[in-house]
Order: sequence, then C-alpha cells, then structure tokens
Amino acid sequence: MKIPEANRLEQAKRLFHKHGGLLRTSVAIRNGIHPRTLYTMRDIGIIERLSRGLYRLKDLPPLGNPDLVHTILRIPKGVICLISALAFHEITTQIPHEIYIALERGTEPPRLDYPPIRIFWFTGEAFTEGIETQEIDNIQVRIYSAEKTLADCFKYRNKIGLDTAVEALKLYFKRRKVNVNDLMKFAHICRVERVMRPYLESLL
Repeated sequence: MKIPEANRLEQAKRLFHKHGGLLRTSVAIRNGIHPRTLYTMRDIGIIERLSRGLYRLKDLPPLGNPDLVHTILRIPKGVICLISALAFHEITTQIPHEIYIALERGTEPPRLDYPPIRIFWFTGEAFTEGIETQEIDNIQVRIYSAEKTLADCFKYRNKIGLDTAVEALKLYFKRRKVNVNDLMKFAHICRVERVMRPYLESLL
C-alpha cells in the first residue's frame, strides 16, 4: 500500500527532529527517506539546503555556529583544533576566518565547498588524546580541550604564530581553572615541554 505524501513528509520531519533538525542526504536515505521526498520538502520550504548534501528544518532558530556545525557534519572523523578551539574556549582574541580541523594522518582528505577549512594532520596520541564532545546547536561536536589546544598551539607555533600561543596561555590563566597536570601531560604528548615550560613558570 502506497504511503500518502503527507505521511511521508511527516515521517521525514520526525527523523529530522530526532537528529537535531539537521541531516545529511546519505543519512536520510539510509533511514528510509526517498530523495524525492527530500526535494519536495526543500521545494515547499520545510527544509533548507545548508551545503552540498546537508539539509536543516527551516522553522528552527538560526544556528549559533553554522560553519562549525557544517564542517563537523561533513567531516565526522575530524576534531576542531587550534584557533577554532581557542575561540570556542574563549582564550583568544583571534577571529578564525576558516575552520581549523585535525584529521588523523592517512584519512582521506575531505571535499568541502563551504566553509573554508584548514586541515592539520595529527598522528597517534597527538590526535586521540584530549578530545571532548561538546553540544553546539544540538549537534555533538568533537573538539580538543583547552589544555590540549594550548599544547597544539605551541607545537604549531610556526604556522599560527608564537604570539597567538602565548596570548592564549595568558588568557587561559586569567579566565579558566588552571590544570597544570593536564597542560604538562599534553605538552609531553606534543613534545613541546621545553618550549612551554618558561611561559608556564612565568605565570605560576
């Protein structure tokens, strides 16, 4: 028996709500939504296209961090890092004009037309340690902790600037509960203990 279109649309809307209002085309199809139903929802204004293969219910409040959400939904194996992570933890005055994302070396490079991203290839514990899961706009986002991000910033100081890393460390001491053990643990993993230690000692 053929399901009436109104019922198909209602089932699809429920699936969108179940996923926080956002769905990739592949996930929608895997869960039984026909591509034609998606296009109908788009054409009559139930959903809007955010980027290639990514749709969102139109009647939801605007996203607070749309670029971050788009990126992590399109690159689920990635981890938000460096200046994007500093901005999330509010320990930088830098305004990231691209999404900084870490991927494990060997992962297939993502194809993303928007937003602009900057990829850093991590290996071993430098990739797997210090990951937190934060809820942003009802989406679970993987992002490095403040302490891991600081160690990463000193590791990549030649790419993002030593002044950016030092400023972030000072703001961390000013704005957050300081965890020296974690700072040193991640400094060891990132092999920047000797670089970070003088700056840490000057702030303690």
